Amino acid sequence: MPRTTDLTPPPHPARPHPARLFPSRPFPPGPDTSGLVAEIEAYLASLPAPARAPGPYVCPYGRTASPWSAGHPVPRATLLDRALRRPARPVPVTAADHLRLASRYIGVHGWLQGAMWDEGGRVCLLGAQAAVLAYGYGTPATVRTARVQLMEVLHGTGRPARSPDEFNDRPTTREGDVHLLLDRAAARAARLGL
Repeated sequence: MPRTTDLTPPPHPARPHPARLFPSRPFPPGPDTSGLVAEIEAYLASLPAPARAPGPYVCPYGRTASPWSAGHPVPRATLLDRALRRPARPVPVTAADHLRLASRYIGVHGWLQGAMWDEGGRVCLLGAQAAVLAYGYGTPATVRTARVQLMEVLHGTGRPARSPDEFNDRPTTREGDVHLLLDRAAARAARLGL
Protein backbone atom coordinates (compact mmCIF):
# COMPACT_ATOMS: atom_id res chain seq x y z
CA MET A 1 0.00 0.00 0.00
CA PRO A 2 1.44 3.27 -0.99
CA ARG A 3 1.86 5.92 1.58
CA THR A 4 0.86 9.47 1.04
CA THR A 5 2.12 12.25 3.10
CA ASP A 6 -0.57 14.64 2.02
CA LEU A 7 -3.24 14.68 4.74
CA THR A 8 -5.44 17.43 3.30
CA PRO A 9 -8.93 16.32 2.57
CA PRO A 10 -10.02 16.21 -1.02
CA PRO A 11 -11.91 19.29 -2.19
CA HIS A 12 -15.67 19.11 -2.30
CA PRO A 13 -17.21 19.02 -5.66
CA ALA A 14 -18.18 22.47 -6.78
CA ARG A 15 -21.84 23.31 -6.41
CA PRO A 16 -23.46 24.63 -9.52
CA HIS A 17 -24.68 28.20 -9.45
CA PRO A 18 -28.51 28.47 -8.97
CA ALA A 19 -28.83 30.29 -12.24
CA ARG A 20 -27.44 27.23 -13.97
CA LEU A 21 -29.86 24.88 -12.19
CA PHE A 22 -32.90 27.00 -13.04
CA PRO A 23 -32.35 28.77 -16.28
CA SER A 24 -33.95 32.16 -16.28
CA ARG A 25 -37.13 32.34 -18.23
CA PRO A 26 -38.76 35.61 -18.93
CA PHE A 27 -41.69 36.16 -16.54
CA PRO A 28 -45.03 36.98 -18.09
CA PRO A 29 -45.84 40.64 -17.95
CA GLY A 30 -47.45 41.68 -14.65
CA PRO A 31 -50.82 43.34 -14.29
CA ASP A 32 -49.20 46.75 -14.15
CA THR A 33 -47.34 46.32 -17.40
CA SER A 34 -50.09 44.65 -19.42
CA GLY A 35 -52.77 47.31 -18.89
CA LEU A 36 -55.15 44.71 -17.43
CA VAL A 37 -55.84 46.73 -14.29
CA ALA A 38 -56.69 49.83 -16.31
CA GLU A 39 -59.00 47.80 -18.52
CA ILE A 40 -60.87 46.31 -15.51
CA GLU A 41 -61.19 49.71 -13.84
CA ALA A 42 -62.58 51.20 -17.03
CA TYR A 43 -65.13 48.37 -17.30
CA LEU A 44 -66.24 48.76 -13.69
CA ALA A 45 -66.58 52.51 -14.11
CA SER A 46 -68.90 51.97 -17.10
CA LEU A 47 -71.37 49.88 -15.03
CA PRO A 48 -74.35 51.71 -13.48
CA ALA A 49 -74.17 52.27 -9.74
CA PRO A 50 -76.33 49.81 -7.79
CA ALA A 51 -79.47 51.42 -6.41
CA ARG A 52 -79.45 51.12 -2.66
CA ALA A 53 -82.57 51.92 -0.72
CA PRO A 54 -81.51 53.46 2.57
CA GLY A 55 -83.00 51.37 5.34
CA PRO A 56 -83.48 52.24 8.98
CA TYR A 57 -80.52 51.76 11.24
CA VAL A 58 -80.78 48.54 13.22
CA CYS A 59 -78.66 48.30 16.33
CA PRO A 60 -76.64 45.06 16.24
CA TYR A 61 -77.00 44.64 20.00
CA GLY A 62 -80.79 44.19 20.10
CA ARG A 63 -83.58 46.36 21.36
CA THR A 64 -84.22 47.90 24.72
CA ALA A 65 -87.65 47.28 26.14
CA SER A 66 -89.47 50.59 26.42
CA PRO A 67 -92.47 51.26 28.64
CA TRP A 68 -95.91 51.64 27.11
CA SER A 69 -95.92 55.34 28.09
CA ALA A 70 -92.65 56.14 26.32
CA GLY A 71 -92.57 59.68 24.95
CA HIS A 72 -94.88 61.05 27.61
CA PRO A 73 -93.75 62.47 30.94
CA VAL A 74 -94.47 60.48 34.07
CA PRO A 75 -97.04 62.16 36.34
CA ARG A 76 -95.16 63.57 39.35
CA ALA A 77 -96.73 64.72 42.58
CA THR A 78 -95.66 68.21 43.61
CA LEU A 79 -94.74 69.13 47.17
CA LEU A 80 -98.25 70.54 47.67
CA ASP A 81 -99.78 67.30 46.31
CA ARG A 82 -97.76 65.28 48.81
CA ALA A 83 -98.60 67.64 51.69
CA LEU A 84 -102.33 67.47 50.94
CA ARG A 85 -102.07 63.71 50.25
CA ARG A 86 -103.69 64.00 46.85
CA PRO A 87 -102.68 62.32 43.60
CA ALA A 88 -100.51 64.09 41.08
CA ARG A 89 -102.20 66.22 38.48
CA PRO A 90 -102.79 64.25 35.27
CA VAL A 91 -100.47 64.73 32.33
CA PRO A 92 -102.44 66.52 29.61
CA VAL A 93 -102.77 64.36 26.50
CA THR A 94 -104.93 64.67 23.42
CA ALA A 95 -107.62 62.15 22.55
CA ALA A 96 -105.33 60.84 19.79
CA ASP A 97 -102.51 60.30 22.29
CA HIS A 98 -104.91 58.60 24.70
CA LEU A 99 -105.96 56.13 21.99
CA ARG A 100 -102.33 55.42 21.03
CA LEU A 101 -101.44 54.86 24.69
CA ALA A 102 -104.37 52.45 25.07
CA SER A 103 -103.13 50.48 22.06
CA ARG A 104 -99.62 50.35 23.50
CA TYR A 105 -100.97 49.27 26.87
CA ILE A 106 -102.84 46.37 25.26
CA GLY A 107 -99.71 45.47 23.28
CA VAL A 108 -97.57 45.29 26.42
CA HIS A 109 -100.01 43.69 28.87
CA GLY A 110 -102.16 41.56 26.58
CA TRP A 111 -105.72 41.64 25.32
CA LEU A 112 -108.83 40.12 26.88
CA GLN A 113 -112.49 39.61 26.03
CA GLY A 114 -115.43 39.39 28.43
CA ALA A 115 -113.84 41.22 31.38
CA MET A 116 -112.05 44.51 31.97
CA TRP A 117 -108.89 42.79 33.25
CA ASP A 118 -107.69 39.51 34.66
CA GLU A 119 -105.09 38.42 37.21
CA GLY A 120 -102.49 38.09 34.46
CA GLY A 121 -102.72 41.81 33.67
CA ARG A 122 -104.50 41.44 30.33
CA VAL A 123 -107.13 44.09 29.59
CA CYS A 124 -109.99 44.74 27.20
CA LEU A 125 -110.44 47.98 25.29
CA LEU A 126 -112.27 49.66 28.16
CA GLY A 127 -109.74 48.28 30.67
CA ALA A 128 -106.88 49.76 28.64
CA GLN A 129 -108.56 53.16 28.58
CA ALA A 130 -109.22 52.96 32.32
CA ALA A 131 -105.58 51.97 32.97
CA VAL A 132 -104.24 54.87 30.91
CA LEU A 133 -106.49 57.24 32.86
CA ALA A 134 -105.54 55.65 36.20
CA TYR A 135 -101.82 56.05 35.46
CA GLY A 136 -102.42 59.80 35.15
CA TYR A 137 -102.62 60.40 31.41
CA GLY A 138 -105.56 62.61 30.47
CA THR A 139 -108.84 63.39 32.14
CA PRO A 140 -112.29 61.76 32.00
CA ALA A 141 -113.21 64.33 29.31
CA THR A 142 -110.27 63.05 27.21
CA VAL A 143 -111.57 59.48 27.57
CA ARG A 144 -115.11 60.53 26.55
CA THR A 145 -113.76 62.29 23.44
CA ALA A 146 -111.66 59.24 22.58
CA ARG A 147 -114.66 56.90 22.94
CA VAL A 148 -116.71 59.13 20.63
CA GLN A 149 -113.95 58.82 18.04
CA LEU A 150 -113.99 55.02 18.43
CA MET A 151 -117.74 54.99 17.81
CA GLU A 152 -117.37 57.26 14.77
CA VAL A 153 -114.81 54.89 13.24
CA LEU A 154 -116.93 51.81 14.01
CA HIS A 155 -119.99 53.31 12.32
CA GLY A 156 -117.95 54.82 9.50
CA THR A 157 -116.42 51.44 8.60
CA GLY A 158 -119.74 49.59 8.58
CA ARG A 159 -119.37 47.83 11.92
CA PRO A 160 -122.15 49.37 13.98
CA ALA A 161 -122.05 48.63 17.68
CA ARG A 162 -123.68 50.11 20.74
CA SER A 163 -120.25 50.69 22.32
CA PRO A 164 -116.59 49.96 21.64
CA ASP A 165 -116.80 47.39 24.43
CA GLU A 166 -119.46 45.43 22.55
CA PHE A 167 -117.16 45.39 19.52
CA ASN A 168 -114.30 44.20 21.77
CA ASP A 169 -116.37 41.28 23.11
CA ARG A 170 -117.71 40.00 19.78
CA PRO A 171 -116.56 36.43 19.04
CA THR A 172 -115.27 37.51 15.62
CA THR A 173 -113.09 40.33 17.01
CA ARG A 174 -109.35 39.68 17.34
CA GLU A 175 -106.61 41.69 19.03
CA GLY A 176 -105.43 43.03 15.67
CA ASP A 177 -108.92 44.38 15.02
CA VAL A 178 -108.82 46.30 18.30
CA HIS A 179 -105.38 47.77 17.49
CA LEU A 180 -106.59 48.75 14.02
CA LEU A 181 -109.67 50.41 15.49
CA LEU A 182 -107.54 52.34 17.99
CA ASP A 183 -105.10 53.43 15.27
CA ARG A 184 -107.87 54.63 12.95
CA ALA A 185 -109.61 56.49 15.76
CA ALA A 186 -106.30 58.09 16.81
CA ALA A 187 -105.65 59.20 13.22
CA ARG A 188 -109.15 60.65 12.99
CA ALA A 189 -108.78 62.47 16.30
CA ALA A 190 -105.40 63.86 15.25
CA ARG A 191 -106.85 65.02 11.93
CA LEU A 192 -109.63 66.81 13.79
CA GLY A 193 -107.22 68.28 16.32
CA LEU A 194 -108.79 66.49 19.29
